[in-house]
Amino acid sequence: MDFFTGKAVGRLQRLVVLVSIAASVPNVSGQVSTGDSLCAKVDRLAGGVEEQVIAWRRDLHQHPELSNREFRTAAVVAEHLRKLGIEVRTEVAHTGVVGVLRGGKAGPVVALRADMDALPVTEATNLPFASTVKTTYNDQEVGVMHACGHDVHTAVLMGVAQVLSELREELPGTVKFIFQPAEEGAPTGEEGGASLMVREGALEDPKPAAIFGLHVSPRHRVGTLACRSGPAMAAVDALDITIQGRQTHGASPWSGVDPIVVASQIVLGLQTIVSRQLDLRAAPAVITIGSIHGGVRSNIIPDEVQMIGTIRTFDPNVRAGLHERVRNTATMIAQSAGATAEVTIRSGYPVTFNDPNLTARTIPVLETAVGKGNVIECPPLTGAEDFSYYQQQIPGVYFFLGVTPKDRDPDAAPACHSPLFYVDEDSLVVGVRALSHAAVAYMQE
Repeated sequence: MDFFTGKAVGRLQRLVVLVSIAASVPNVSGQVSTGDSLCAKVDRLAGGVEEQVIAWRRDLHQHPELSNREFRTAAVVAEHLRKLGIEVRTEVAHTGVVGVLRGGKAGPVVALRADMDALPVTEATNLPFASTVKTTYNDQEVGVMHACGHDVHTAVLMGVAQVLSELREELPGTVKFIFQPAEEGAPTGEEGGASLMVREGALEDPKPAAIFGLHVSPRHRVGTLACRSGPAMAAVDALDITIQGRQTHGASPWSGVDPIVVASQIVLGLQTIVSRQLDLRAAPAVITIGSIHGGVRSNIIPDEVQMIGTIRTFDPNVRAGLHERVRNTATMIAQSAGATAEVTIRSGYPVTFNDPNLTARTIPVLETAVGKGNVIECPPLTGAEDFSYYQQQIPGVYFFLGVTPKDRDPDAAPACHSPLFYVDEDSLVVGVRALSHAAVAYMQE
C-alpha cells in the first residue's frame, strides 16, 4: 500500500544528508515572547523544530542499526547534543549516549529516555526513505528495519533536547537525555540495554528524581497519547524445556518412550496453569510455546524434544508462583510417561510499572500537550520493555504515542515488528511536545 502523501513529498525535499544533519541545528530563538509561560514556549519551539525532527527520523530510518551496533546513530545524536552545548558522555553500555542539560535555575533532575536500535526485519513499505540495509544476524543475512519506531523515539528526543536547550536559562532544574542501545535485546553472548546502562551509571552524576519515556503505538491515531497507572507492560521470561525419552522404531512405540507425545501433553498442561490454577482476578498471565523440535523422519521416535516459549506476567508473586507451576507441570507429566523434562526459565525484563503518584501528576500535563480528550487510558500490554530497569531505580512513567493516520483504522494498522510498519510523521511533533511538557512540569513542581 502506498502510504506516501503529497505532504510527505514536500517534507522529503527538505531531507538532508548526514553531514548536514550533524552540522545544521535550526535556530528557533526569538520565536517566543519572554512573557509566555514555559508551556507556551515549548509548544512554539516544538513547532519550529518539527521539520528537522522529521528529517532526523527519515535519516535514521534509512540507516538502521541492530542492537549494540548503533555506531552511526550514536554519532549523530552525540554531535547534535554537543552543538547544543549539552554535556555529553558516549559509549555507555557500548553505544549509548547520555546528555546533561543544566538549567539556569535550581531544581530537580529529570531524565528522558529514547531507544535507538532496529530489528532484523526486511522492510516491505514503498517509502522513498525505506531501509535497504542488510547485515548478518545469527549467522544469516537479514534486512534491517526500524520496525518498532525507535527511529521516531530517537528523533523526538533530539527535538526535545533542541527545544529545552533554547529554554536553558528558564529551566528550574536539570534534564538528562538517555539515548539507549539494545532495547530489543543484546546479541547472543553480549550484555546491553537498559540494565547495562544503569550499571554503567546512566542514572548517576547527576541522579534523576524521575524518568519519562514514550513508545510509538499503531493501535492509536496520531494526535493521541495512551497511558495507565501501575503495571503498563508485562515482565517477560524465556522458557526452555528439554524432554528426554527413549528412541525406538515408529512402528513399535511401546518399545521406547515417545518424547513427542510427552511434549504435546506438556503444551496442554501448561495452558491449564493459567486457566485453572491462577487467580486471574489478581493479574493476567500468558504462557506460550513458540517452537517444538524433535525427530528427523516419520518412522523414528526420537530420543529428545526441545521446546521454547515465553512467559508474561504483571505481578511479582504471580511470576514466582507461575515459574514453580511450570516446572512441576512439565517434570511430572514427563515422569508419568517414563520420560524426563529439564526446565530452564531465564528471567527477562521486569514489569514496566508506572509510578501511581507520578502518573497522576503527569496525565494532566499530557492533556495540556494534546488536549484532554486525546489522552487515553490503555489496558496493560503483554509486550515487554526494558524501560522497567530504570523504573526499578527511580519513579517513571512510560506512555504511548499514537502514530496511525486519523483516516485509518488502528485495529487494521500493521503492528510493531511488521515489515509494513508505518508512522504518520505528524505524530513526531506531538511526541516532542509531550516529553518536553512532562520534563518542564516536573521541574516546575
